[in-house]
Amino acid sequence: MSAAPATTPSRLAIGKIGMGWFLASLGMIFAASVVGLLWVRAAAEVWPPPGAPSLPRGLWLSTVLIVLSTLTMEWARRSRSRPGRPGLLGGLVSTLVLGIAFLLAQTRGWFVLAAADFTATANLYAFTYYLLTALHAVHVLGGLIPLTVVTLRAARRGEAWPAHGVVYTAMYWHFLTVVWLVLFAVFQLTGS
Repeated sequence: MSAAPATTPSRLAIGKIGMGWFLASLGMIFAASVVGLLWVRAAAEVWPPPGAPSLPRGLWLSTVLIVLSTLTMEWARRSRSRPGRPGLLGGLVSTLVLGIAFLLAQTRGWFVLAAADFTATANLYAFTYYLLTALHAVHVLGGLIPLTVVTLRAARRGEAWPAHGVVYTAMYWHFLTVVWLVLFAVFQLTGS
């Protein structure tokens, strides 16, 4: 009786495992930040503090933009394995544009709050809001870098390109969307 031939995991499968571990570590950072917000909220006698402005309505726009961007990223991911890769470049470019629009909407929201004298140093309520939104925005900005690289490679190399980067970038982008949806829900539920 001969032993079955050993199969080696594909490069894509190994990369997906590595990306999964990376996302799990980032998830811990975001989870700890949310727990910190909830801890501060539970300890506060009044939340939000008197005189604090409402959070920007632009948070709803940001949410729509990031959800749309995850849909276009999924369109690109699914297109990568189809003959001729229809939709790959369009999905990647759309995701890039929507990601930038998300950051612009967030930045506008920070300016609106700052104009109402609601800065990160105003109080703990303000600090937690800016901390969580800035932490997420930095990760979106970081995600735009590999997304740009993957988009440029897709545009230049066409059919000859293996497109594993699309899968890894999609995993990261979907993660950012889930994190934003959790943050958005926390902001809505805690009144922060």
